[in-house]
Amino acid sequence: MAIAPLSAVLARHSAGFHSVVPFDPGKDLLYPFDFTAANTSLSPDDIADTERFANYINRSLRANKARYGIGGYNEHRTLYARSKHFDSSLQSAGSESPRPTDPLAEEPRRLHLGVDIWGPAGTPVMSPLDGIVHSFAFNNNDSDYGATIILTHHLDGVSLHTLYGHMSLNSLKNLEEGRHIRRGEVIAEFGMRFENGNWPPHLHFQVIADMQGWKGDYPGVCRYSERQQWLDNCPDPDMILGMVRLALPLNLPQ
Repeated sequence: MAIAPLSAVLARHSAGFHSVVPFDPGKDLLYPFDFTAANTSLSPDDIADTERFANYINRSLRANKARYGIGGYNEHRTLYARSKHFDSSLQSAGSESPRPTDPLAEEPRRLHLGVDIWGPAGTPVMSPLDGIVHSFAFNNNDSDYGATIILTHHLDGVSLHTLYGHMSLNSLKNLEEGRHIRRGEVIAEFGMRFENGNWPPHLHFQVIADMQGWKGDYPGVCRYSERQQWLDNCPDPDMILGMVRLALPLNLPQ
């Protein structure tokens, strides 16, 4: 499924999606984080230390009176240098071992394919529309997704998938593939660092047209040289969220 028909379907249904996190656009403020090289207020040492990174996130939200931080789709991020997890090529579904003969094997993955929503651990996460559980897993590598849930949905005869990364381990309890999920049903909660890949608490939300054989996992970051093929399969999640466009003007903390 190419991005064009899926994007068109999402646009037609844009007014009907349920909020993915508790959010009142009439009173809640959103802070647009920038994790590219342009953000010189965030040092490599800050990024490498999860506690310092979390302090940066929380300080930014407090300074801007924002309920959540948000952003990241199609963003070329420097923060992935914090882990070797993003310096390998993607050989096949479920494998991240570099291929010795692959000329691109040395190119790190830095381009973000989802939207991140930064907020407190325990923040509830809801399904934006009816669906079923496609798969789930605990991707327990440093800087990986941690607890992950993937749902399958159908709109106007088109199949799509939504991925929820960095959730709590409790979110995976009593799940089973094929279980029906209702629009607006709470399916997960933001995880703490020991269960979410060692990140400050947040949701990685991604829309995927074709799962390409993956289960319980799907790349959320790609190599910049291959960005178009990945973006073609992963349209802008804000077509469902409707949040990024409401974010405050960027005001980097000192």
